[in-house]
Amino acid sequence: MAEWKDGIAKLTLPTPFPVGDVNAYLIKGDRLTLVDAGTKTPDAWESFKSQLAELKLTPEDIEQVILTHDHPDHVGLLDYLPSELEVYGHPLNERWINRTPEFESVHKKFYEKLFAQFGIPDQYFLSSLKVMKKTLVFSCDRSLTGTVREGDVPSALPGWRVIETPGHAQSHIVLLREKDGVMIAGDTILAGISPNPLLEPPLPGESERPKPLVQYNASLKKLLKYPIGLVYTGHGAEITELHGLIEKRIARQHDRAMQVRKMLEGKELTVFEICKLLFPSVYERELNLTISETVGQLDYLQSLEAISVREEGTAFVYTAK
Repeated sequence: MAEWKDGIAKLTLPTPFPVGDVNAYLIKGDRLTLVDAGTKTPDAWESFKSQLAELKLTPEDIEQVILTHDHPDHVGLLDYLPSELEVYGHPLNERWINRTPEFESVHKKFYEKLFAQFGIPDQYFLSSLKVMKKTLVFSCDRSLTGTVREGDVPSALPGWRVIETPGHAQSHIVLLREKDGVMIAGDTILAGISPNPLLEPPLPGESERPKPLVQYNASLKKLLKYPIGLVYTGHGAEITELHGLIEKRIARQHDRAMQVRKMLEGKELTVFEICKLLFPSVYERELNLTISETVGQLDYLQSLEAISVREEGTAFVYTAK
């Protein structure tokens, strides 16, 4: 049952995705604020209204929305909420929540080039795009009314501070309540699983793609500098021992990368070949996620100068140094 705890109420909403339920949060500020907005499905909307009713609220009582990031399971219900509602988030949400034909064309071209560079056979390209499009059906068609950046105090939430945490998404932020170290973390860190740092096209005005796993590690290390206590997450349970969990996750990821480096000793392999070795039973079914994970490990190893890469035709091949 939804209930208030120190001015925050957690709403747990169903999704059609393997990750399961997603969490959204209400904050009592100068305006009633919803942080994240679930997936665009009738089931999520009914669950949302029913949990608001437990708090003696209706959707019309919500006065503003803040997005932790742009993924469909966090933004979809914006399409069900009143159109005059103010929506805030990092500016990089905009290209995903209010997709234009230009962006969709850039997105497709980016993946065409990427698949060639990763050595992924052509037959996987259309099915991969289809999966991405299918996922975006659950997103929204909405525009930000205002933006928040590193260090900002969000509109109508005095005492809260924005921290940028790119990695899982380029648009990712967390909200920290400075008086008691309570953080609303979105998918920056989850209690049960490690979020997948997902590949995205280059940022506006740039030509190089972001390196999400390298960014993600930097975001986790950045959070170690803050006195964070209770963490409300985007999926699953709260976290109370954040610093220990971050150190464990970073160490585990480093170990996994070293296993990838071992695979490359005395060999030259493409991203696709490495992906098949890492995920032999699921790479075809979950190609987008497994390729993101594989590239992340390679980006990380390159940042340590532990591997080298060269072009062979249109593809890149990697080997251990």
